[in-house]
Amino acid sequence: MEDLLLTTARDAALAAGGMIRGHFESELNVDAAEAHDIKLELDRRSQALIEALMLGVFPDHAIYGEEGIRGDQGAADQWIIDPIDGTVNFFYGIPHFAVSIAHRHNGSLTTGVIYQPMTDELWVASRATGRVTLNGRPIRVSSRTKLSDAIVAVGVSKTEASIEKGLPVLGKMMRTARKTRMMGSAALDIAYVASGRLDAYIESQISLWDIAAGMLMVELAGGKVDLKPHDTAADKYSVVASSGAIPFTHL
Repeated sequence: MEDLLLTTARDAALAAGGMIRGHFESELNVDAAEAHDIKLELDRRSQALIEALMLGVFPDHAIYGEEGIRGDQGAADQWIIDPIDGTVNFFYGIPHFAVSIAHRHNGSLTTGVIYQPMTDELWVASRATGRVTLNGRPIRVSSRTKLSDAIVAVGVSKTEASIEKGLPVLGKMMRTARKTRMMGSAALDIAYVASGRLDAYIESQISLWDIAAGMLMVELAGGKVDLKPHDTAADKYSVVASSGAIPFTHL
């Protein structure tokens, strides 16, 4: 069962990633253009492809995705999907985005896959095996122990409350860490923490589909994930994912 979960998630991520890559820097249909976000028809098509592949193998599983939910959300098995994490990057021709797919059973994450189609990087995590890999190679979180040596990604949602909460932490990281990054894809930020590329990823308001797969990766790579429900925004969270070697706090 666990091998089938992993194989299905991997195949779905690769299929969706291939479709997305084929539309990069082409004319795109915009479903909604909000003040600080863009929703593409391709987002929906990517999730539909992933759903079809998942439900073709696991028809009784639920889908919890950025582009909609399907099935009984109280079911024991649920797929958590972000069909394009980094849609604004994609739309503007910035090749930094990913497909993120996670499975959880009775609330516990079992499987995670993140695929960056432009660099052909595939992160895979399985609780059953205890392994997390990047293109088949085992990965570990950073061993750096000083904030002055660290590279930290800070995400700040475009709400007034999030900006007010996030700017002091962003300023602190810019002053004390070696470098601070805001790259536009939470899924890749957290995968980079698992890979040791980043020492931490901090975000005050994020959706579960952005980070579910990456949370399992960081855990299995030896790191630490601190997830808390957002104070006021429903179905949103604050998260600190790090190597665990340097103390970080929530925004």
